[in-house]
Amino acid sequence: MSEENDAGRPAATIVIVRDRPGAAPDLLMMERAATMAFAAGALVFPGGGVDDSDRALAASMSSDLASDEVAARIAAIRETIEESGLGVGLAGSVDAATVSAIRAGLLGGAPLGDLLAPRGIALALDALVPFARWHPSTREKAIRVYDTRFYLARAPLGQEASVDATENVRLFWSSAAATIARADGGDGHVIFPTRRNLERLAQYDSFDALAAHARSIPVEKVRPWFEERDGEPHLCIPAHLGYPVTSEPMRQVRRG
Repeated sequence: MSEENDAGRPAATIVIVRDRPGAAPDLLMMERAATMAFAAGALVFPGGGVDDSDRALAASMSSDLASDEVAARIAAIRETIEESGLGVGLAGSVDAATVSAIRAGLLGGAPLGDLLAPRGIALALDALVPFARWHPSTREKAIRVYDTRFYLARAPLGQEASVDATENVRLFWSSAAATIARADGGDGHVIFPTRRNLERLAQYDSFDALAAHARSIPVEKVRPWFEERDGEPHLCIPAHLGYPVTSEPMRQVRRG
């Protein structure tokens, strides 16, 4: 099956990083509602699918980035506002009340561009650092297949995250290692891409270190495959993309 015939829906997500002196940085995690079609009940980063309004806004902007990259970053910013109430990737006079009003507008169906311009707020696309891109094959038999770009961004100051009570039911800040331990202890679960990304994120002790690492490795699509290792089927990923764990026995894998 060719990649062209194995397309997934474009999506984008942001790993929001909050530095802590002398400790591993916190990441914003959310628990998806059990009613969601994809990754129901899973612990995930904020994000979602790229929609037509994201593409339209991207087409109206002048950027050195490819149009699909611009649309993905817009989607990541929009979805993060909708799901968590955090205004990441915005430039201008951005305070908690302004972001709350933008969030309300988005949840009411207004396009992001229509909500930013009257408030003198611009998109700061360079605030998002490309980290990874995952595109599982339809042969993995996941419920839904997404071609998802992952970005890093600093947590905005003076804003508090809150659940949207529709797509997510819980938000919390936790280090990458602590989130893995939480899931292993039965408090939520993480699907295969999230676990691999958490393991990779856990290697670094600050946003700056994470960003430097991300910039040192060109983003390639991660296309997991099945392979028998030590007499047992595993789900595997490439070894050259910065991930410390590159396979997991299928009996342990959680997928969307």
